[in-house]
Amino acid sequence: MQDHVIGVDIGTTGTKAGIYDSAGQLKGEAFEESILRYPGPGLVEQDPEDIFTSVLNTVRTAMSRAGLGPERIAAMALDGQMAGLMAVDADWNPVTHYDSWLDTRCAPWLEELRPHEEEIIRTCGMALAFNHAPKLLYWRDQPEVWNRVASFIQPAAYAAGKLAGLKGADAFMDRTYIVFSGFGSGETFTWNEQLLARFGLTTEKLPRICEPWEIIGHLRPEWAAAMGLPEGLPIAAGCGDQSANVLGGGLVDPGAVFDTSGTASVFATVIDRFGTDTTYRCLMTCPHVVPGLYFPMAYVAGGGLNLRWFRDTLSPMEKADWETRGVNPYDALAQAAGQIPPGSEKLIFLPHLSGRNTPNDPDMRGAFLGLTWRHEKPHMVRAIMESIAYEYALYLRAVREIAPGYDPTFAVNIGGGAKSEVLRQIKSDVLGLEYRCMDREEFGTLGAAIVAGHAVGLFPDIRETARRFAGPTRVMTRPRPERTRAYAAYVDAYIDALQSLSPLFNRLSRTLPDAA
Repeated sequence: MQDHVIGVDIGTTGTKAGIYDSAGQLKGEAFEESILRYPGPGLVEQDPEDIFTSVLNTVRTAMSRAGLGPERIAAMALDGQMAGLMAVDADWNPVTHYDSWLDTRCAPWLEELRPHEEEIIRTCGMALAFNHAPKLLYWRDQPEVWNRVASFIQPAAYAAGKLAGLKGADAFMDRTYIVFSGFGSGETFTWNEQLLARFGLTTEKLPRICEPWEIIGHLRPEWAAAMGLPEGLPIAAGCGDQSANVLGGGLVDPGAVFDTSGTASVFATVIDRFGTDTTYRCLMTCPHVVPGLYFPMAYVAGGGLNLRWFRDTLSPMEKADWETRGVNPYDALAQAAGQIPPGSEKLIFLPHLSGRNTPNDPDMRGAFLGLTWRHEKPHMVRAIMESIAYEYALYLRAVREIAPGYDPTFAVNIGGGAKSEVLRQIKSDVLGLEYRCMDREEFGTLGAAIVAGHAVGLFPDIRETARRFAGPTRVMTRPRPERTRAYAAYVDAYIDALQSLSPLFNRLSRTLPDAA
C-alpha cells in the first residue's frame, strides 16, 4: 500500500527529510548540516553536489528510522532556498556554484536594475535585493560561464531534476519562487519578456514555470537504490521553503499571521489578492501554494542573532556565571528585560547590524537611540526585543496598504523565540494580536510532503489537508489594549529613525576611510 510521502527541505543551514503517513504523522526524519563556502568578502557559495548528496543521505536515514519498505512510499517533493541561483548545462551538470541569497557579489548589478525598480515591484512583487535578477546579470557578464548555461534554477529543482534524470531543456521553476525572480509576474506567473529585453536577455536560459504539484519526472534506479526508495517514484516540482512552511503550518486562509522567531525574524501574512508594496518597499508578495492566495513576507535578518550578539559580546561575564549555575542565558536576559517598563524608558534599538534586508539597504547599521545614564543592560535587551516588534508593526502597516480591510486577530508563532514569554508579550502588545503556538514543530518538510501527496491524489484537497495536519493552535499570550495604544508612538518613532538615519549610514559607508 502506497500510503506515505516524503518531503525534503533544502534550507540555508541544512537539509532535512521527513516521511509522513496519510494522516500527516511524522514517521522518520533526518538532518544534515550545509557546507557553506566563503571564498572572499561578500561571497557565499554552496556546491550543488554537496546539496544533492545531502538529499540522498537524509532520505536514506529517514527511511531507515521510519522502518518502512520502499513499496509504502507514494511520492516525494522538495522545497528549498528561494532567492539564490545556480545553473545547469544541457546534460543537467552544474555550470556554476549555488550563488546563495547571502552572497552579495552581484551588488554592482543592482544599480543597473535600479531605474526599473518601480516596474519590478509592481509586476514581480518585491523591491530589489540580492536575488535572481542581479545574479542573472552578474552571470550574463561572465561569458565563459554564460555560454555553457542551459538554464538557471534553484537547489531544490536541481536535486529533483537529477533524481529524475532530467536534461537542461526540462528545467522548471514552480510559481512560488517567482517573487524572487525580478523578471517575472507574480500575478500571471509568466516571464516579463519586455523587461528581459532591456538587459539583453530572453527566456532562453530561464526555466519554464509550473505548478508545485506537477510531476516533473520519476526516480532513477541508481538513486532509488541509494535512498531505499522504489524505482520510478513520482517526483513533484515542490515549492519554495517559505511557501512550504506556510502550507505546513496550516495557514491557508486569509487573515492568518505567521511569525517565525529564529536567527532571522520572519513575518508573513495570508491575503487573497496580488498586491505590491510601493510605499514601504519591505514586503515580498509571495505566491501561496494554494491557488489564489499570497503571503506578503518580510524579515529582520538578525532578529534572534542580535540577542546572541548581546549575550556573547556585551555580557560574556554574566553568560559564564549563568552557565556555571545551570541557568539558560537567554532566560536570564529575558527575565531582566521583563522588569523594564514598555518602551525601555524611551530607548529605541535599530536591529540592522549587517544591513537592512526588506527593503534592501546594505549600508543600514544597528544603533541604540536615546541612551542616558539611567539605562542599563536590561533596558538594552528589552529594546532589542521591542525592535523586532516595531519592525513587524511596519510590515503590518504595509500589508494593510496593499490589502485594505486586512484585520488579523492572532499570530501563530514558531521557532526558538516562540518559547520566550517576554518576547511574545512584547510582540502581542505592539501588534495588538493574540499570540498562539502549535504542538507541531516541523513545517517545511510537511508542506513539501503535502504537495507530493496532492500530486498523486493521496491528498485531493490541498487546503483541507493542510488545515487538518497542522492541528489546533494554543493561545499563549493576549494583547493588552492600553499598551498597544502606548506603543503606537514608539512604532512611529522607530519608522522615523529608519528613514532619518538611512542617508547618514549611506554617507558613512562611502566617506569614512578604514582606520590604518
